[in-house]
Amino acid sequence: MNVQSNAVAESTLDPQETAPVAPSTTQPTFWAVRRELWENRSIYIAPLGAAAVYLLGYLIGLFWVPASMHAMMASHSTPPLIALAMPYAHAAMLIMLTGFLVGIFYSLDALHGERRDRSILFWKSLPVSDLTTVLSKASIPLVVLPVLVFAVIVALQDLMWLLSAAGQLLGGHSAATQGTHLPLLEMQLVSLYSAVVLALWHAPIYCWFLLVSGWARRATFLWAVLPPIVIGAFEMIAFRTTHFGLLMQDRLFGFGEAAFDLTDKNGVPIDAHFIPLTQLAPGRFLSNPSLWLGLAFAALCLVLAVRQRRFQGPI
Repeated sequence: MNVQSNAVAESTLDPQETAPVAPSTTQPTFWAVRRELWENRSIYIAPLGAAAVYLLGYLIGLFWVPASMHAMMASHSTPPLIALAMPYAHAAMLIMLTGFLVGIFYSLDALHGERRDRSILFWKSLPVSDLTTVLSKASIPLVVLPVLVFAVIVALQDLMWLLSAAGQLLGGHSAATQGTHLPLLEMQLVSLYSAVVLALWHAPIYCWFLLVSGWARRATFLWAVLPPIVIGAFEMIAFRTTHFGLLMQDRLFGFGEAAFDLTDKNGVPIDAHFIPLTQLAPGRFLSNPSLWLGLAFAALCLVLAVRQRRFQGPI
């Protein structure tokens, strides 16, 4: 009876319940990026810290900012819109500069750090390819940091607007002076565009530093910056020209001219504290040969970084 009852009980079970559960597919790229964020907390701490310091300074400055703003408007040297936009533009510039510096120093240590602390032996023992590892590290300055920088800029500017509105209302000023006419959403869309432009334009810098990080045994910063300096000095001494130096200067600061139309229809320069959406030039930026040459160089650096990681061991 027991054997028969057990057989009946087993036969009544749902076949789907008795079938073994298939293991969930892993996402090595996702977890590799999570690992980078976990091991390098400065990626998000530095922008947040810069935003906190700027917000504290802005809060303290609320006691004298309205008076200085009225003085700028009364002098007729600064348009009212530019005077209102200045603190928000400075906040965005500070966070973007912080993100750029974080991306530089992260790229210099991304592959070198795991060789220095010998953790490369552990990570190579896992079923994660060198391509996945290098791409996850490259995604930090090229994808994660721009998204994080934009999110911090939006949160910071919104808090600034709320503090300014509250301070002006408590001070008895009119609504026209508390930033209600400031096109904050337009400024934030320009910040989003700027974050994408900076990531693409500076991609060869990040990838070059990443390549040097995986190759140099020590002093990665010197190995990253000395070759361009030596090449520029050699060109100047041998040929009396500065083409390479101008190329490096354009790679650092040329994104503004490539991605924005900095003059209006009358040829008057646009104040960088407020750039309207009509002054964005994405078509000209995407058709710029310097952009695509830089991206090609960045891709070459990533290919070389993947190949050298296959043979690199701990320092």
